[in-house]
Amino acid sequence: MKVGIIGATGYGGNELYRLLSKHPHVKECILYTSSEAEKAYRDSYPHLTGISGESLTAINTAGIDSEVDVLFMASPPGAAAELLPEICMEKVKVIDLSGDLRLRDSKTYESWYKRKAADPAITRKAVYGLSELNKEAIRGASVISNPGCFPTAAILGLAPAVSGELIDESSIIIDAKTGVSGAGRKPGAGVHYAETNENFKIYKVNEHQHIPEIEQVLLEMNSAVKPLTFQTHLVPMTRGIMTTIYAGAKSGSLNEWHDLYKEFYKDCYFVRVRPVGEFPSTKEVYGSNYCDIGIAFDDRTGRITVVSVIDNLMKGAAGQAVQNFNLMNGFDETAGLEMAPLYP
Repeated sequence: MKVGIIGATGYGGNELYRLLSKHPHVKECILYTSSEAEKAYRDSYPHLTGISGESLTAINTAGIDSEVDVLFMASPPGAAAELLPEICMEKVKVIDLSGDLRLRDSKTYESWYKRKAADPAITRKAVYGLSELNKEAIRGASVISNPGCFPTAAILGLAPAVSGELIDESSIIIDAKTGVSGAGRKPGAGVHYAETNENFKIYKVNEHQHIPEIEQVLLEMNSAVKPLTFQTHLVPMTRGIMTTIYAGAKSGSLNEWHDLYKEFYKDCYFVRVRPVGEFPSTKEVYGSNYCDIGIAFDDRTGRITVVSVIDNLMKGAAGQAVQNFNLMNGFDETAGLEMAPLYP
């Protein structure tokens, strides 16, 4: 297939290129840009010297449907809402990583993202691409809304407990940490080396735009879910997300909770539930499409603790997008994604 990447010069776009350029079912990657047309791609990423011979191509929305079979939108929020109405989506499949299509309610999107929402007709057509929970719908989709990085880790960590109605739905607290690459490639004071090195800081307290996305998905699994507490922290590392999730348990023991999670994810290749008493670290999924989960239950407090880790650029972005690409085109779900994590 021929695929296109809008936003190829960003970290997520570059990770897509790394995966798709060697994908067994992809014969060509067209790399689109809004400002650097005809520039050699390796000039943006010198580590691709001798690997990439592609040049960046100007975005021509009227002609994209004749150039590619599948279009990946790895651009910042707002770009998909602007560009997709100009693209003939009857001819090209779309996987949007920007977040523009994740929230079904336009007013909710505009309240949290502080920008105009996408055309509701496009949003209604988009299938939420959390592969482990929505596989059959993804297989029949022509437009995929790729989940956010934090929501991927949080929802996979909570799904078995929430869908089984085994926790107090008003007690959910998600404590999340991310590496600096989650902020993208654009420089700024918040991700400046001197600001992040040997530092650990909380940001967007009670106002992170991923809150309504997490709540929207959990409510579909359990209508009793109440507004949750979700806080994000920036950690001085390049890649990785760890979510530590707390909730009051209605019943169960540690072994029962562990069995529940193992059973829920038994057919999910990229979710690895760790043995009882073992908890994952971000380095253990680095560069891979895995989500690793560890579980604890405190008899004294009656609370369950779930630790969920992903690589934010892989399972949190490009890896999951390729997983969705595989499903929507009838390929093996793991195609192009079977690499082991990089360690150490």
